[in-house]
Amino acid sequence: MSKSSSTKYIFVTGGVTSSLGKGIVSASLGKLLEARGYSVTIQKLDPYINVDPGTMNPYEHGECFVTDDGAETDLDLGHYERFLSSTTSQANNVTTGRIYQSVIDKERRGDYLGKTVQVIPHITNEIKEHIQILGETDQYDIVITEIGGTVGDIESLPFIEAVRQLRWEMDSNAINIHLTLVPYLSAAGELKTKPTQNSVKKLRELGLHPDILVCRTEHHLGSEIKRKIAQFCNVERDAVIESLDAESIYHVPLLMQSEMLDKVALRKLGLKDETNVSLHIWNDFLSRLKNPTSEVKIAVVGKYVELQDAYKSIAEAFIHSGAANLCKVKVSWIQSEEIDSSNAKEKLKQFDGILVAPGFGDRGIEGKIEAVKYARTEKVPFFGICLGMQCAVIEYARNVLNLADAHTTEINPNTSNPVIDLMDHQKKVTDKGGTMRLGAYSCQVEEDSKAFECYHKVNIKERHRHRYEFNNDYKEKLESAGMKTTGLNPESNLVEIIEVAEHPWFVGVQFHPEYKSTVASPQPLFVGFIDSAINYSKQH
Repeated sequence: MSKSSSTKYIFVTGGVTSSLGKGIVSASLGKLLEARGYSVTIQKLDPYINVDPGTMNPYEHGECFVTDDGAETDLDLGHYERFLSSTTSQANNVTTGRIYQSVIDKERRGDYLGKTVQVIPHITNEIKEHIQILGETDQYDIVITEIGGTVGDIESLPFIEAVRQLRWEMDSNAINIHLTLVPYLSAAGELKTKPTQNSVKKLRELGLHPDILVCRTEHHLGSEIKRKIAQFCNVERDAVIESLDAESIYHVPLLMQSEMLDKVALRKLGLKDETNVSLHIWNDFLSRLKNPTSEVKIAVVGKYVELQDAYKSIAEAFIHSGAANLCKVKVSWIQSEEIDSSNAKEKLKQFDGILVAPGFGDRGIEGKIEAVKYARTEKVPFFGICLGMQCAVIEYARNVLNLADAHTTEINPNTSNPVIDLMDHQKKVTDKGGTMRLGAYSCQVEEDSKAFECYHKVNIKERHRHRYEFNNDYKEKLESAGMKTTGLNPESNLVEIIEVAEHPWFVGVQFHPEYKSTVASPQPLFVGFIDSAINYSKQH
């Protein structure tokens, strides 16, 4: 589709309660609009004062998603990428912290010419500038902007005010979709619309009027409830969209299509909707997901397993790679602190594959190392990501090279065998935020390797988020003992991939392959790992 004369904006707000699924609804709408031929991107405005989620505990915020350009972002950006064909960047995630930091930097430089700096207009103008960065690239027909939090939250007020101003300035080039909850009271046997009415009332008090209402519900709304919501909230009847709880997040685009969310949005934006929606690849994925021919059990060993959002991209990569293999992947989340040499076999023997997860710090690391040892010695398919790969190197050095105190200097700075060590350029870093090795880097893959069997190419690019690395001083010793370094960064010579040759499938990677797994392109290493788990399951 030819580029519109003016980029259109869709603002997505939420009310009643958090966790209604603004990110999934935004991604689903983006998918439908993209399937009609429009170029679409989605951005997230987060009202917390952290500059980014990079320094936040995963228990606080879930996974920190990393983009190609090295931005540490909200996990919703992972959903955007998994649904759309376009990748995200620094411009797709804006926090209150970034806005205030930018304004304060300008004030210190004297950019405001001595004027009093205030929330309005200075903070709101900064928000408006950040919102429009993506639209001004002429790359996108439509920019969907999700505002984090719930309408009425004190911290999100500047974002709502900025959106109000933009709606007025953009006139017909912008619309607002408001996501609310229509709860079912079992005692009364009724769906209740009052929370939605109150949420819309609050939104209107702040100067915004919803063009479309998306109503989360556990029960069908029915035409009468929809009519009531439309009448009391002053929106058109076909602009009340039912959002039932879905079988999986990947069914939501089809539910939104059946409710004609995309057609209503295009009409309100003054755009054509004659193009048929093409979802062949998506429907093929759903068919494969719903009709598996095999099943495997995978253990994910980590220290944040109580909150699976901490490993969101890994969980989704298993869904993509399972569908690619026509396999149902049953994931068990194993707390690494609970594994030791006395119980590793008992805890792990029922699994067809073991993934040791990324992370930071010493909590549970010995349990991860024991999980690696079990997978290596029992010939169970093994996949180590970031710290998981580093644990594999430590375990091999300790138990094959007999370097008893081998460790990473992150945990033991005084080890005499630092097989994992701090990168040279990290040694003088004191600030924590945004200072790791972040973003996409090149890797050259050896042809005689499991990694090459998965990627089918020598040159790949994957995303990183780490400070410590494989210590090349031990490369020769480890390789001579059977641990091969099958992927290297061509510029820095950093080891990116390790494999144990005498093992059916033992692969560790310094990068985070899960970040780039999508419905249309399941991540090759995950696909290979699940394939090896299927073979292991058949043999055992």
